[in-house]
Amino acid sequence: MRSRNLWNGGIVLLLIVLLGLLLQFLLATLRIRELAHSPETGAPGGKPPKQIVLIGQVEDNPFWRTIERGAREAAASYGMSFDYRGPLRINPQEQIRLLEKALAARPDAVLVQGINSAEHRALIDRAAGEGIPVIAVDADEPGSRRLAYIGTDNRKAGETMGELVARQTGGRGRIGVLIGTQAYSQQLRLEGFQTVAARYPGLQIAGVRSTEPSRLQAAQQAEELLSAHPDIGYIIGFSALDGLGALNAAERTRPQGGLGIFAFDDLAETKEAILGCRITATLVQQPYRMGYDAVTLLRDYWEGRMPASEHFTAAEVYTRDTDAAEQAGRASGGGACP
Repeated sequence: MRSRNLWNGGIVLLLIVLLGLLLQFLLATLRIRELAHSPETGAPGGKPPKQIVLIGQVEDNPFWRTIERGAREAAASYGMSFDYRGPLRINPQEQIRLLEKALAARPDAVLVQGINSAEHRALIDRAAGEGIPVIAVDADEPGSRRLAYIGTDNRKAGETMGELVARQTGGRGRIGVLIGTQAYSQQLRLEGFQTVAARYPGLQIAGVRSTEPSRLQAAQQAEELLSAHPDIGYIIGFSALDGLGALNAAERTRPQGGLGIFAFDDLAETKEAILGCRITATLVQQPYRMGYDAVTLLRDYWEGRMPASEHFTAAEVYTRDTDAAEQAGRASGGGACP
């Protein structure tokens, strides 16, 4: 009899424990649901956050990483979800594939680099038709239904480079030109430069080479230009690694100096070379602003404000004198190069 009572008591105790565990499970489930629908984990009002995808030209590239940082910080400040993707190496077909894959996941918006491709434009048009706004960043995709373009006015940047070179050379000299790729943005920079150079009969473009863009390729292409045209006095690079590649080529082929180099963007090594009088000047873009402002345009669009078709970020000349003005009093900066 006693053992039966113990058995019954054990069963009751076990049931109490099981009921307690079940209650804890139910409470935890309700808490998870509460958190999942909490306004703190999404947009105001408890709605899920807007999902934005950025597809860069190259995934691990300083310029595109800076665009990513600007876009990611803007998305965080507006309570949006953000994802960044890009090819391991420059590959327009891979950019198209990544866009197609992104659209299949139905994000709320996509940021892309224009690549001047009919297939790419068709995907952008499809996205617009499905209610997914697309903003072109760094390079436009003309003829598409993209919502807006934000980035450098690339033709104007080429003209600015042309005017800078004309001033520095006195309007005379043989020039080699490096462009990163055949991308639309690079072509616009080249066209702008050629427009200005044509106004100076003493300026002659000896050759134009594509660098992919790779510092190794830039060095190789610059060296080939200098070998084929020994009278070249200046090399202009229109992507971030071109100036440094040209500098490597010059150090091998003209260790005595005598080559003027004009670069693009403000990599730390480029600025250091400018301070050391090994690169004459560089044209600095604003990739962080491109990323941040692109997401801001989307925020405004979703709040009912239609953005203008084009938003141009600044591109400014940076020289040793510019550094001296920014770092007044620093012993290593400023002053004209010999």
